[in-house]
Amino acid sequence: MSALPERPPAGTAGPTDATGRPRSGRGPRAGATPASALDHLWLHFTDHSAYPDGSGPPVIVSGEGARIRDSAGRTYLDALAGLFVVQAGHGRGELAEAAAAQARDLAYFPLWSHAHPSAVELAERLTEHTPAGLDRVFFTTGGGEAVESAWKLAKQYWRICGRPGKHKVLSRAVAYHGTTQGALSITGIPALKQMFEPLVPGAFHVPNTNIYRAPEHLRHDPEAFGIWAADRIEEAIQFEGPETVAAIFLEPVQNAGGCFPAPPGYFDRVRAICDRYDVLMVSDEVICAFGRTGGMFACTGMGYVPDIITCAKGMTSGYSPIGAMIVNGRLFEPFRTGRGMFAHGYTFGGHPVSAAVALANLDLFEREGLIDHVREQAPAFRATLERLRDLPVVGDIRGEGFFYGIELVKDTSTRQSFDEAECERILRGYLSPALFDAGLYCRADDRGDPVIQLAPPLIVGQAEFDEMEGILRSVLARVPEML
Repeated sequence: MSALPERPPAGTAGPTDATGRPRSGRGPRAGATPASALDHLWLHFTDHSAYPDGSGPPVIVSGEGARIRDSAGRTYLDALAGLFVVQAGHGRGELAEAAAAQARDLAYFPLWSHAHPSAVELAERLTEHTPAGLDRVFFTTGGGEAVESAWKLAKQYWRICGRPGKHKVLSRAVAYHGTTQGALSITGIPALKQMFEPLVPGAFHVPNTNIYRAPEHLRHDPEAFGIWAADRIEEAIQFEGPETVAAIFLEPVQNAGGCFPAPPGYFDRVRAICDRYDVLMVSDEVICAFGRTGGMFACTGMGYVPDIITCAKGMTSGYSPIGAMIVNGRLFEPFRTGRGMFAHGYTFGGHPVSAAVALANLDLFEREGLIDHVREQAPAFRATLERLRDLPVVGDIRGEGFFYGIELVKDTSTRQSFDEAECERILRGYLSPALFDAGLYCRADDRGDPVIQLAPPLIVGQAEFDEMEGILRSVLARVPEML
């Protein structure tokens, strides 16, 4: 494989525009500062009023392994893998080289009535890891698009099967599934939806699997709680009418709200309920797949077989955007036999460069045994975080693999949470900047009860676990002072 073109030496002037600023292209980005980031860039999910003095957001310029570096030269431990994405760590030259090699051969061609080798091979490689029967791959460019695709497929599949009334979907309270109009409807976070209403009709929500906030009589009986939570799904199907419900979307470990694992027996019961009422079961693994919870696909490790898997993020370790909807062959059968065309697709779905990077990423996973590493190190990660339970604001620590949430409370004995003003003051006013200033990039979130989320690159070990715990301890110890 030929080498990448050399970058200009540090400090060498690249192409400039009429104002003398570096032009987009191969020149250095020395002009990108926190202040200049406010000139034209519209940041995602960001309250821009947080920068009233014009100081601007941190500008991250490079990464190596589990570390990132900003434009001021400060380094941080990336304890969120970017955004649950950078499984293999930063600075992986082989992934960049795979992208360059593919771009030289074929930079772009759509999967519209044509194919290209990288997409063909990647589809085959992915289905080597899926549960039996899930053998058809529809590529997208991200997770939200994969979720959108799954709802559209569910609607059209049931219509082709002569059951057009089955168009509704269920998902869990506080669960996040994406930002497109359909995926946002499936999302169970009211605050993210209100400004975009009316949304796509037909999405309904059931309780999630946060046992810490379960009814008191179920908090210490995970199996009973799992049965209770699954039965709420059956109850919702019966209430809406089984003839109207097309699918249910469930994350193996729910992200929003702070990493809710499923109780024992939950997915087995949900699978039985879906079979009873002819409801498609969608395992939304946009975050949980590709090693995050200790398996290539989380459903396999957790012992259940969905009808559809949606995935994205870690497929390329973030080195190029791609997502996928992987379906049971029976859902593809009507389309294979000419009973209908799935009139849906994306210009950049299954992009040749992204597919090539995904293949190189899967090679890297196998060569370095990243999934085995997560399985071996996950108990140590949990044990290290458990040391934080002596802090008066730590209510619960939960998760799987390298995917954990720490719920913060005002009173551990009563599980009393913080009110809205306290959350604003503690999470955004103190915790987020304090953790970053201390050298830890993670997430402080209150899309539910306030939590800190940790999802480091899959290459980390005890040294990084200890570093996370030490920084969290020093910062969380000061939270009572903020009240």
